[in-house]
Amino acid sequence: MIAERIKIVEKKIDEACTRAGRNRSEITLIAVSKTQPNEAIIEAFNYGIKDFGENKAQEFKRKTDEIKEKITWHFIGHLQTNKVKDVVKSAEFIHSVDSLKLAKEINKRAAKIDKKQKIFLEINTSGEESKFGLRNEDEIWELAEFCSGAANLELVGLMTMAPFVSDEETIRNCFRSLKNLKEKLNLAGFAVSELSMGMTNDYEIAIEEGATMLRIGTAIFGSRNY
Repeated sequence: MIAERIKIVEKKIDEACTRAGRNRSEITLIAVSKTQPNEAIIEAFNYGIKDFGENKAQEFKRKTDEIKEKITWHFIGHLQTNKVKDVVKSAEFIHSVDSLKLAKEINKRAAKIDKKQKIFLEINTSGEESKFGLRNEDEIWELAEFCSGAANLELVGLMTMAPFVSDEETIRNCFRSLKNLKEKLNLAGFAVSELSMGMTNDYEIAIEEGATMLRIGTAIFGSRNY
């Protein structure tokens, strides 16, 4: 079943790339494996998925300790400072940096293991109170400045979540807003290359709006059993 679902997702990615005049190689597909058993992750890995995303620090630590396949791990959920140590050890990318306090802790923990941690700033482009992420432009710039100057951080991209709505224009506006912010930061001398945006319900729109990393769970693994 997982192999079939991956095939469908890949076909839709290819079609969206064709519509947008983009190259498939520009896009990384991250299989969001939260609540999924190790066997499902290994099955998807064996079918060709190499990037996996987890949302909870405890589950991330357990899976990265247990699974021996050469996976590129992404931490994509809200991260508390007291859990940073468990995540920095194995995460290639942390997508959810949303405060100076968190960035400082990641930098400190990465320094202890002599690692340069790749990070994304999480931006709240929808304005929803229920979502994490930076909204204040001054805070965004302050955090970008800190991350760029920190010895053990590498600011590689921006991440956002569009609202779960049927109105395509609302979704597009969130993704466009993230892309515009990336361009602004780059004009100011930051080398931000990645846009982590697009999930099961909106990844085709995200591709059309410039996403470089897609975070897809349900479309690959099926509905979650919480």
